[in-house]
Amino acid sequence: MTLLASARQQWLANPRRDLLAGTVVALALIPEAIAFSIIAGVDPAVGLYASFVIAVTIAFVGGRPAMISAATGAMALLMVTLVRDHGLEYLFAASILCGVFQIVIGLLKLGRYIKFVSRSVMTGFVNSLAILIFLAQMPELIGANWQTFALVGAALVIIYGFPRLTRAVPSPLVAIVLISAFVMMTGLDVRTVGDMGQMPSTLPMFHLPAVPLTWETFAIIAPISATLAFVGLLESLLTANLIDDLTDTPSNKDRETRGQGIANILSPLFGGMAGCAMIGQSIINVTSGARGRLSTLWAGLFLLFLILVLQDWVARIPMAALVAVMIMVSIGTFDWGSVLKLRSTPFQSSIVMLATTMTVVATHDLSKGVVLGVILSAVFFMRKVGKTVVVEEIETPEDGVLRYRISGQLFFASADVFAAAFEHHGNPKRVEIDMTDAHLWDLTGVAAVDKVVFRYRRQGAEVEVIGMNAAGQTLVDRVGRHDKDHLPVGLSH
Repeated sequence: MTLLASARQQWLANPRRDLLAGTVVALALIPEAIAFSIIAGVDPAVGLYASFVIAVTIAFVGGRPAMISAATGAMALLMVTLVRDHGLEYLFAASILCGVFQIVIGLLKLGRYIKFVSRSVMTGFVNSLAILIFLAQMPELIGANWQTFALVGAALVIIYGFPRLTRAVPSPLVAIVLISAFVMMTGLDVRTVGDMGQMPSTLPMFHLPAVPLTWETFAIIAPISATLAFVGLLESLLTANLIDDLTDTPSNKDRETRGQGIANILSPLFGGMAGCAMIGQSIINVTSGARGRLSTLWAGLFLLFLILVLQDWVARIPMAALVAVMIMVSIGTFDWGSVLKLRSTPFQSSIVMLATTMTVVATHDLSKGVVLGVILSAVFFMRKVGKTVVVEEIETPEDGVLRYRISGQLFFASADVFAAAFEHHGNPKRVEIDMTDAHLWDLTGVAAVDKVVFRYRRQGAEVEVIGMNAAGQTLVDRVGRHDKDHLPVGLSH
């Protein structure tokens, strides 16, 4: 009964909103899929079939309800060289291997480690995507006639103004329908979806990649597949985190990882390329009211219906209407508070956010920006934690006796601070180091304790280390020297 209730909640909690939101997403997917196919150097059908197959598949096997996955620009950029040098069939094979890699990662339950991506990196990721989404609309506006700008402005007025009247229908859908109807009635000379490329007219057919099953083929596609798997999972899991926050609901990252792999295996078997989650379309879906898997399934199914049955009508949709929708997405995606609060935000957090944003925008590569952000976060964290170890000298009435109380975390980043905090003069007869409030983490921490103990021993002092917890003592027993190598005076416990 619990499984049935969960399935009903994920699929049928609000079918009307899910269907309407999925309709908007399907319309927005068409020009994007065509554009990404052009980037990858393949026929528009490859991107459109991929978007259909991936969206339908991920609706069932994904771990984040209401998230949209399809062909994406981040993945398409990685395919250019492979398609150019080896052809489309090798792209299909690489996409399948990408899916295999992702399933393995999911089975190893590595998807959960996305939680170690800091909030600053997430903010930089979101802001950079918002900027890239906006910049992606510029080719439709630069050099365009005044009618195009007027239509974009009118569509934005509808998008932001219609919710004041009613929220029963998503305002982006209303904008697309009204602007399209106006252009068809007036015959305005503006770019339409049909100008983007020829849409397919047949159902996707099952197709095995026509490549030799040799180690040479594997050597050609494996590096590309591994990169596709990494970039795809990175974008998908970060997008899942964003949708989690927007909907205040959790998602299963390991299931999402496996689901992306399954979708990327099926896509090339039906003439598509590998894909991943799309932050723009996911935002459209959620802000249009979608919360369930039905929205993702319908987006894929309605996309196929549009390109096969209604393609003549779809081809006449003005790009200006879709550009307005994507501008709305970019404005809504950007975290404006992160800019307004730059002065009040910790300096290191701001550096991480800005570095992530600028790297992604400069390179158009999400993975480079996020990896740089994660590295900077780790460096700043280690510097901060490295200063948290405190060595406090305790006064004692006994002559020649020194007592120290250690608190904090002792590991490679704090080892030097720990060792430098001891006074190694005065020739004490006895030294007591109390580590009750400290935790020993790694080999460098053990080496720091060895260093301090041996320094005092060389002065002829008796050294006692007390209060070490079980984990720290186990580490010392395995790799420490101060409790085994006895210099002038032995260590007592």
